[in-house]
Amino acid sequence: MTATLVTFSLVAIWSAMAMYALAFIAFTFDLARRATPDALSVPASVSAAATLEARAAARRGGTAVIERTTSAVDGAMRSTKWIRIAMAFTVIAWVLHVGGTVLRGAAAGRVPWANMFEFSLTATAIVVGVFLLVQFWQDLQFLGAYVTAFTLLLLGVATVNFYVDVVPLPPALQSAWLVIHVFVASLGTGFFALGAGLSIAQLLQADERKNKLRFLSTLPDAVRLENMAYRLIVIGFVFWTFTLIAGAIWAEHAWGRYWGWDTKEVWTFIIWTIFAGYIHARATRGWRGSRSAWLAIIGFVAVIFNFTIVNLFFKGLHAYSGL
Repeated sequence: MTATLVTFSLVAIWSAMAMYALAFIAFTFDLARRATPDALSVPASVSAAATLEARAAARRGGTAVIERTTSAVDGAMRSTKWIRIAMAFTVIAWVLHVGGTVLRGAAAGRVPWANMFEFSLTATAIVVGVFLLVQFWQDLQFLGAYVTAFTLLLLGVATVNFYVDVVPLPPALQSAWLVIHVFVASLGTGFFALGAGLSIAQLLQADERKNKLRFLSTLPDAVRLENMAYRLIVIGFVFWTFTLIAGAIWAEHAWGRYWGWDTKEVWTFIIWTIFAGYIHARATRGWRGSRSAWLAIIGFVAVIFNFTIVNLFFKGLHAYSGL
């Protein structure tokens, strides 16, 4: 029975990877379409509405309606054939992805994040899940190529290089904290990933004249991208703070101490410090623009470094890669 579930899990994961690849292609076609001159022209209905809104704002002496005008243009850009196809493929891929992850957990008889292969499955599923969920708050479909490429790359590396058979948990992992600590860390990673993607778009948008990237004219401006990234990173920071605290409590239960300067513990704290610095500098020292964007990107690079390099090449009590 276990072998059958493992087989079905792998089939679902490989199928999800195929769907993510198709989604990535469709998202790329959408970005290419945005780069054409026709994509930059505002439909007459939207243009007329924008004019009326601007005149009304001028009469009232306010500027708040300008954001609604931008939203109207954004709405005109959203409804395209390629973006609808890409989102459909992404949803199908995510369902297969979650199904494969759940089947892996059923085969193991526990939560599916006890080694690098399983954590890769779970973390990427959460990243995509956060991406889909955030669409109900803001239209971030322009990040689809970034999210699907990141997910496809990590799943490919995980299935080829990180795969391990189902094995019993080491004693230190036989705890309810495995469920809480790692899941919340995955949630934090999902929000950090989107924040980094928005920060990359912000840097490109701020340098639009130099790069001559025409499709950037169809995206939100740099200030709006920065504000959205900040909100997502704050949410991720809350989850990461809980991860740090929960990890210390778990360490005390498993090894009799809250902190031992283990490599994994140190890097988790470094990541927390980077994002704490990002939030503090932006809130109190007025850091805006490229400096805050680079901090957000560096923080996410530290998260990836912690998951890959630290897990693979550093020894310590957290060496649970399974490899």
